Amino acid sequence: MPEPGIKTTVVGSYPIPSWLAAYPSTPTLRDAILVVLKTQELAGLDVITDGELSRFDVNHPETNGMIDFFIRPMEGITAQVSRDEVALFRANAGMAFRVKPAGVVRGPVGEGSLNLPAAWAFVKPLTHYPLKFTLTSPYMLAKTLLDLHYRDVRGLAMALADVLRGQVAEIDAPVIQVDEANLTGHPEDVNWAHEPINHVLSAAAGEKAVHLCFGNYGGQTIQHGFWSNLLPFLNHLDVHHLILECARRDPEELSVFRDLRDDIALGVGVIDIKDNEVESPDEVARRIEHAVEVLGPARVRWVHPDCGFWMLPRSVADRKMAALVAGRDRVLGVST
Repeated sequence: MPEPGIKTTVVGSYPIPSWLAAYPSTPTLRDAILVVLKTQELAGLDVITDGELSRFDVNHPETNGMIDFFIRPMEGITAQVSRDEVALFRANAGMAFRVKPAGVVRGPVGEGSLNLPAAWAFVKPLTHYPLKFTLTSPYMLAKTLLDLHYRDVRGLAMALADVLRGQVAEIDAPVIQVDEANLTGHPEDVNWAHEPINHVLSAAAGEKAVHLCFGNYGGQTIQHGFWSNLLPFLNHLDVHHLILECARRDPEELSVFRDLRDDIALGVGVIDIKDNEVESPDEVARRIEHAVEVLGPARVRWVHPDCGFWMLPRSVADRKMAALVAGRDRVLGVST
């Protein structure tokens, strides 16, 4: 079957099933991932994920492990944070949304016990659908840490990128996606933030993707800015496609992407994950048609939610995925 002109996918995360949180074990985790994969298959998505359940930590069940899962196992980083260090971190501009740093960098960063290839190997045999593997951007990870070793966010980001690159090199996922939700509010770093991300993706064997959003915690937008400020960064990325938050943004912002590099396929968010109201297929179709009208039929190649589903009820996430596929199919004239 030929690939559709516009593919559907999710950003990555999915609500943690309550029975996984109640009875955490390796067999239960496997069962939960199987449920998440099958749910996406039945929804008709073109590229699916494990719901990022491989990051599940019974000690932190309220989060999807976007930060802690990656940095806690690394050498050179400790979770032991003094009161003075908390105060020092909170003095950093732009980090007021965090109560304390995710960790303190006290020495050279190494991979420690981090094992992303094992997480991939656990999921890979559970579906025949194309899978993406997601990981957090080294830039974002660096911004959540108190750095007492490198004392330079750029140097720390590259050190983290080197660790992540070594692990990505052993992951043969059809799509490798780096997630970045901090740079959107910090355009002062656009001239270099692509460097650590490109370093990670340079080891990817499959399609390379970057997801950017303006943050999502408790249904709140964390970062404030405009896509126009990030266009130089986007154009310096060594990627095949982007996955961008658009549904909750001003529709007029789409015109910015007329100046995106021609060889980068654009992914447009058409599902608002900060709202429990489920979009109708017609509403999704209208959003896709607007993007195509503004940018031309050759530009829009992916549609998806704005961000991960992990903070929504499962029933809402499932219906939003179904609406995503149905809306895309209406635009392409596919009968269901």
